Amino acid sequence: MYVISGPSGTGKGSICQGLVADENIVVSVSMTTRAPRDHETEGKSYYFVSKERFNEVLAGNGFYEHAEIYGEFYGTPKEPVERLLNKGLDVILEIDVKGAMQVKEQKPGAVLIFILPPSPGELRRRIEDRGTETEERIARRLERSGGEIAQMGSYDYCVINDDLEKAIQDVKVIMQAEKFRVGDDVNELIERYHAGILVK
Repeated sequence: MYVISGPSGTGKGSICQGLVADENIVVSVSMTTRAPRDHETEGKSYYFVSKERFNEVLAGNGFYEHAEIYGEFYGTPKEPVERLLNKGLDVILEIDVKGAMQVKEQKPGAVLIFILPPSPGELRRRIEDRGTETEERIARRLERSGGEIAQMGSYDYCVINDDLEKAIQDVKVIMQAEKFRVGDDVNELIERYHAGILVK
């Protein structure tokens, strides 16, 4: 499991889109209580559920992370993610820093990757280039980004997104390297080695 976070405007979504070109990499689907928009598809954009259903999943410890935003609830449900992991797929959670810290607590083996723009000035330019933000909202996003960047030390890796294709390749290198990490299950690996079982 991989968690990708970073301030708004760093290109997290574009990086994730580039990664899923690999058939062994998928991005998790979040659950939400808000109504679907015209272009959104059930099970692909989100799992759209009632607040009652969301609370049932929450009561059953069924989320890796969850949050309330403007009166609606969002969360990453465990069951579909675990199903994908059990198939041998790499699963990416594209979530904010608060969500990432929740995942880190619940799934210590998750690999956290922070996406950083090359400079604060470039971050502002990318947000402005969207053409959808007022100056007040841009200022709020930039202020929030400072707090998010301050938590980068809780992550395992940092990738600078100065060039999109290079950033995608950098994340792929991290994902490949993680497959060779000894980790906490070293005794199991040794046992499998002596038993003549190949270790990927």
